[in-house]
Amino acid sequence: MKLVLLDRDGVLNQDRDDFVKHPGELVMIPRAAEAVARLNRAGLKVALCTNQSCIGRGIIGPDMLDRIHDTLRDHLAAAGAHLDLILHAPDAPHAATDRRKPGPGMLREALAQFRVAPHDAVMIGDNLVDLQAATAAGVARILVRTGKGAAMQARGLPPEVLPVAVRADLADAVDRLLADMPP
Repeated sequence: MKLVLLDRDGVLNQDRDDFVKHPGELVMIPRAAEAVARLNRAGLKVALCTNQSCIGRGIIGPDMLDRIHDTLRDHLAAAGAHLDLILHAPDAPHAATDRRKPGPGMLREALAQFRVAPHDAVMIGDNLVDLQAATAAGVARILVRTGKGAAMQARGLPPEVLPVAVRADLADAVDRLLADMPP
């Protein structure tokens, strides 16, 4: 494993039905920042791949998203963690490009930037679109039960995205990833 691709809402921070609209609404999921720090210490690249339709819907502008991501970086830095790359798809669902998950565009961009083959990467997400994007990009998949993950697991995972590992949260996913890595 060389590259870990992360969804944002429901994986790193609490998901909100009304979107994270300003930095004060970004609430980290317990142990998520520390989990990213452990990935960093293990020498893995970490890329955020997040749909942010709040921009395409006109709810926030790109400058506000930058401020929200600055706050995310601050939370991570406080735990000794960092993201190597932040990618976002601003598309509204009705105007989706290949970049917006379930399209694989952001994942493929991260793979290309770090020159990592799909079999050396994993996507950790809480939603079906994360798993579909990872499948389309040829990347391994982990579903976390935070955010929308538990409800999605309860509905059943469609066969076209299997196999999918299911973990309690990002910290649990990272524990298992690092335990399975060769010394």
